Amino acid sequence: MTAKDRETEEAYLSNNIGAPGQAGGPCEPDLNVSSSGPVKERGRNWGWMLSGIICVNILILGCALVSGSAYSNVNISTPDLQIFLIILLLLTSIWMIYYVSYTARQENAVDYKDGHAGPIWLRGGLVLFGLLSIIMDIFKIASYVGYLHCDSAVKVAFPVVQFVFILVQTYFLWIHAKDCVQIQKNITRCGLMLTLSTNLVVWMTAVTEESVHQTTIPEPPSNYSKYHGRSTYINKAGYGDDKCKCSHTSCSIFKEAYYYLYPFNIEYSLFASAMAYVLWKNVGRIVEEHTHHHIKFRLRDVFIGPVAGILLVVAGLATFIVYEMEMKNDDSDDDNKDRAVMMHFVMNIVILTLMSVSTVIGCTIFKVDHREHVSDKNPTRTLDVGLLVGASLGQFIISYYTIVAMVGTGAKGYLNRLNLTWSILMVIQLGLQNFFIIEGLHREPFHEVHPVVTVVANPYVLQPSKEMTGLELSDKDTNPSPVLTAHNQHSHAAEHRPKLLWKRRVLKEVSVFLLLGNIILWIMPAFGARPQFDHDTETEFYKFNMWAAVVNVGLPFGIFYRMHSVASLFEVFLTS
Repeated sequence: MTAKDRETEEAYLSNNIGAPGQAGGPCEPDLNVSSSGPVKERGRNWGWMLSGIICVNILILGCALVSGSAYSNVNISTPDLQIFLIILLLLTSIWMIYYVSYTARQENAVDYKDGHAGPIWLRGGLVLFGLLSIIMDIFKIASYVGYLHCDSAVKVAFPVVQFVFILVQTYFLWIHAKDCVQIQKNITRCGLMLTLSTNLVVWMTAVTEESVHQTTIPEPPSNYSKYHGRSTYINKAGYGDDKCKCSHTSCSIFKEAYYYLYPFNIEYSLFASAMAYVLWKNVGRIVEEHTHHHIKFRLRDVFIGPVAGILLVVAGLATFIVYEMEMKNDDSDDDNKDRAVMMHFVMNIVILTLMSVSTVIGCTIFKVDHREHVSDKNPTRTLDVGLLVGASLGQFIISYYTIVAMVGTGAKGYLNRLNLTWSILMVIQLGLQNFFIIEGLHREPFHEVHPVVTVVANPYVLQPSKEMTGLELSDKDTNPSPVLTAHNQHSHAAEHRPKLLWKRRVLKEVSVFLLLGNIILWIMPAFGARPQFDHDTETEFYKFNMWAAVVNVGLPFGIFYRMHSVASLFEVFLTS
């Protein structure tokens, strides 16, 4: 072969098959290796873009339908919205069933697992909230059946479809939350974005219905300047209109019951959305197995935090129940209602003060803690921090609006001064807690280093000598003296534990206390506490429509922030 023929052949191979290490060969049609080393998927950007477009379009259309159905003067009925939701739920359920069956049949579908994704406590919370959401759907079905004779059958079909959807999705996320899919990547990305957007639209629907349930003003509004109790502006959103009467006597009982289960359904949708996002980020990702740390949950050596936190939760529940009973009592006068609001403000001020002090202690421990920061990047950690900071903005917005209103009106009266104090403490506590959680999530877990124990020979126990045979030495090694064993255990207990636990114990105590504090701060607004409307200064300052919009947008994010903080603090507790 001449030199010219050899050059012609090399040019042909370069153009049609590809140079060594480059894409284009018949064996690697989907891979592209850059000079820097890592293998990149050729259609990755295209798949991400398509799935993102699907998600954005579904969210915008869902937002338009949800917001339109919330207003009586907009010609979008509840059945119209529910038909859209039924279609989304069915499509998402079909895709998840397809994914589960397809990956079960393909050997190389999931070669890698993300150890940080879908921890057991997150999946356990998903199962718990899913179970309570299923109970809510059962109550809805039992209540809505009574309106079939005079209302749309779609209102019964929707909770039935949502019931099936929750079962399918809970199983899907429990089994596949850690998957790093390596085949059908673009289809999987689109399916996961469909799952994400469906859960967010369901979340928007539940939040809107709950907000309407809490803040609807009767038409025409009686008086914007003064609100005499919650009954003035709360109009419970009935499933049928006033002309449609229930055919059985239990409708009101089931209706009251499923309204109390809405917070769990809202949290379920958000948990599922977060897990779907992590799955989407992990499509095609190659994860090193050794980056995962096996951490066990133990409450040993932790006492002050759990006890103080439980007392805080009990006290908060007691004041919350009294507050709610007083607000819902139409026969109660204004003075009793004002005292109930004052009690609620004082309880929240106490909770926020104790949480802020404990957070400062935890942050101080981090300053003297020499653990290294986590160097590897993973979608779960990035999402945790993003959701933590983003969700806290909702409560920040409400607090700053309240501060402006209180300062603008001069903070006259003890209720206004308590409200101002509560809002300022809320801003401080949110900032401190965000710093503590983010710092804790980015620290490497504690690694216990067992010291070398010097064993003192017991003169009354036969010691190995040079004359002992190999068999005797083997027996001596496999059957150690009980005296030496007891001495080793005693040395380990006496020397190792006191030097190890003081920083860890403080961080664990703080984490448990903050976790329980966030639980009670989640319970109160999630189950109906609305001091923003029971105390009328902000309503008079901003007027009802503006103030209701601020509260109804910011409060759902604030409620989610508390539950997300519980999950993050639990992880900080485990790694401390």
